[in-house]
Amino acid sequence: MQSIAAESRPETGLAPAWVRDAVFYQIFPDRFAKSPRVAKPSNLETWESAPTVQGFKGGDLLGIVEHLDYLQDLGVTAIYLCPIFRSTANHRYHTHDYFSIDPMLGGNEAFGTLLAEVHARRMKLILDGVFNHCGRSFFQFAHILENGGNSPYLDWFTISSWPLHPYGPADLPPGYACWWNDRALPEFNTDTQAVREFLWEVGEFWIRQGVDGWRLDVPNEINDDDFWREFRLRVKRANPDAYIVGEIWGDARRWLAGDQFDAVMNYPFTRACLGFFSGTRGIDDAGVSSTGLSAIDPLDASGFQTQLETLLGAYPWEIVLSQLNVLGTHDTPRYLSTVNGDETSLRLAYLLQATFPGAPCIYYGDEIGMTGAGTIEAARGAFLWDPSDWNSSLLGHLNRCIQLRKEHEVLRHGDFRSLFAEGGLYVFARMLGDAVAIIALNAGDQQLEVDTP
Repeated sequence: MQSIAAESRPETGLAPAWVRDAVFYQIFPDRFAKSPRVAKPSNLETWESAPTVQGFKGGDLLGIVEHLDYLQDLGVTAIYLCPIFRSTANHRYHTHDYFSIDPMLGGNEAFGTLLAEVHARRMKLILDGVFNHCGRSFFQFAHILENGGNSPYLDWFTISSWPLHPYGPADLPPGYACWWNDRALPEFNTDTQAVREFLWEVGEFWIRQGVDGWRLDVPNEINDDDFWREFRLRVKRANPDAYIVGEIWGDARRWLAGDQFDAVMNYPFTRACLGFFSGTRGIDDAGVSSTGLSAIDPLDASGFQTQLETLLGAYPWEIVLSQLNVLGTHDTPRYLSTVNGDETSLRLAYLLQATFPGAPCIYYGDEIGMTGAGTIEAARGAFLWDPSDWNSSLLGHLNRCIQLRKEHEVLRHGDFRSLFAEGGLYVFARMLGDAVAIIALNAGDQQLEVDTP
């Protein structure tokens, strides 16, 4: 079978070299860990209770600092944080102030401590950039709410009618463009130069503070390649090794031509894993069909091979090696819930994630067997810090997979070749110089033997 190799496509030299060796860990800050050093309000939800849309559990940045040993022991080398700027929502996608860390997370001082501790361990930290929209409390939007047509910030947003109805009622239009008709998320008018300059300044500012990159939230909603080209120039000027990864759920060639993003979140990889590794055991399709993953089609090994090779052939090889390979995120049901608790499926997916081209990204808590589906909040539960609640066998398996990746450069940098694909068995090789690694993935229910070329 044909080898997919660096020689088959031009090198772009775009993505930072450190990414291909990285193991990422995504953290939803309100739900990961809380430190007694950060003051808490009295009305927090209990840590163990089911998460709610508007409830806060009190996770903070110093809580992350206090558990960096756990992350390093797992093999994590880079942290991807969901939004941390001052906001009115537990997920903090409703940004109030792009230059201030939310005080409930410990504020700018706690962030400085986290960044210093992460870098002291030779780890990386990337932030979630929400640049398509903001919260209703964002200063320029609040100014419009207070002053109406007299506000000098009218062109920061797209106003369609007066009066504005930022809090309803439902039978009246909001009067302004908002993300997916959510009144809480006014959309920026990025045709306005002052808005563009503001957002570019945010992107550059935090890189100059020492942040190692950006994960860009819904960047396709800013349908303007020139905006992202300038964003890239500003960020790379601040740090040429900064990583820019976009949340694109499908074909991302438009953004990966060398002048916008370094990589994207590899959701097609997620879909392929769910379709194949669930085998004959099936998945909870209702849990994913309402998300960006859409319905998952079951795959045999041949179909799985086709999907993987399509992914690998879509982009320049350097970008392939820098893709963010996810099995779940804050926007999807947890993997174990999607596969109806089938631990074998997740074990196989972790093995592929560790041996496939691109950077693995673990969603916090998946490694200890956390579940959650049905609502988006269900997948954002609080981390279970009592080891008696952990699936220690699953955690150990992931740790071994990560160590395997770290110990063998061929698994991080090597070319890729499919060797066998039939029924529930898929076998592939990674090759780098004289080094060859062969990985066999059996999604079926029977032990199999196969001869490979």
